[in-house]
Amino acid sequence: MKNYLYTALLLLIGIQLQAQSVLKLEDAVKIALENNYDIKIAANNLKIDETNSSAGNAGMLPSINATIVNTNSLQNITQTQGDGSQKSLNGAKNLALNYGVGLDWTIFDGMKMFAKREQLKVLQKQGEAELKMTIFTKISEVYTTYFDLVQQQQQLAALDTALVISNQRLTTAQNRFSIGKAAKLEVLNAQVDLNTDTSSQLVQLETYLNTKIKLNEILARDTATEFKVIDKIVLDDKLVLQDLKGLAEKQNAQLQAQILAKSSSELQLKQVKAGRYPTVKINSGYNFSHSEASLGFVTQSQGRGLTYGFSAALPLFNGFYQSRNEKIAKFQLDNANLVVQQQQTALASQLGTAFQSYQTNMQLTKVEEKNVSIAKQNLDITLAKFKIGTITPIEYRTAQLNYVQALVRFSNAQFQTKLYEISLKELSGSLGF
Repeated sequence: MKNYLYTALLLLIGIQLQAQSVLKLEDAVKIALENNYDIKIAANNLKIDETNSSAGNAGMLPSINATIVNTNSLQNITQTQGDGSQKSLNGAKNLALNYGVGLDWTIFDGMKMFAKREQLKVLQKQGEAELKMTIFTKISEVYTTYFDLVQQQQQLAALDTALVISNQRLTTAQNRFSIGKAAKLEVLNAQVDLNTDTSSQLVQLETYLNTKIKLNEILARDTATEFKVIDKIVLDDKLVLQDLKGLAEKQNAQLQAQILAKSSSELQLKQVKAGRYPTVKINSGYNFSHSEASLGFVTQSQGRGLTYGFSAALPLFNGFYQSRNEKIAKFQLDNANLVVQQQQTALASQLGTAFQSYQTNMQLTKVEEKNVSIAKQNLDITLAKFKIGTITPIEYRTAQLNYVQALVRFSNAQFQTKLYEISLKELSGSLGF
């Protein structure tokens, strides 16, 4: 009865899996590009950089302000005239009103504004590189999780095969026992092995279902969304290390971001050096004024007109602040150069080790594929002998386990090779999406 319950449970699970729609890899990538939260955040950060990259933000445009100032007073006033006479007024009201439009424009600051403008453009390109890096990272995560599911589906299939074989063995043992050709112990051992295979199947199924939840999370959709993946892992065996290195030098998003950071440091140094030069500003405006006084020679006046002029300032000494800032900017530029060199070395190392592992696992995949074929032949021969009673149940179980383990090792080898293939393409900036 226990055996039948296990079988019914697994049959129900199998029917549910068959009913689910297949999520293709390209569709998963498309969903991630549209929905993933990290990609959306990086895209918004790029929009911020694009908004900041303007001539106005670099200080190249004038500032124009409309102003109005109204001042009122209520005072007790006593005035002594030139002839010695006095005038007094309590509660004298005075009013002054000024309003107008003024322009202020820095026309020279040691070329600082132009360096700032170029730096803003570089920062925008950095934002593009960071968005690209985020996309590559998330799509690589989609690839990895997706093919992990493919591998787990393959292992579920292998365990399904083990259950079928174990059921056949139990049926054979029961038949042999019923006609007196086998002991009860053979039936019990077959039942124990079937239960063991059933437990392994349930544990693997749990891992598979949890990984589906993880992929749904990456795709930023309902984690309960049902789907299944393709049943094969297709490997790219055409990768060449030198080609990957060439692509990485041009396309690796992290390296490009570091190169742009170095350019930004160079422009920052130019801005700091601009502090040694004079700053020239022009100003202009059109103003209106109106005033009223309750006591005095002039009780009311008003005026309007254009104002214009310029100002210039040249720093002479500021406590070595300028020299200190230049030294710091040079150190920062030196660090940026070192970071680029460090990234180039790390990239070459990552490509080299990943490619070596890729080649090794490609060879292992071929070996394990042959092992599956050999283990299958061995199992078929062993099953035939077991049915006629010429070998022991232990020998049959060993052949069964060897076949299942060969399937699992082949699946693992394919998955590991695929992981290194994904890593190489991500590093070289050639991961297709």
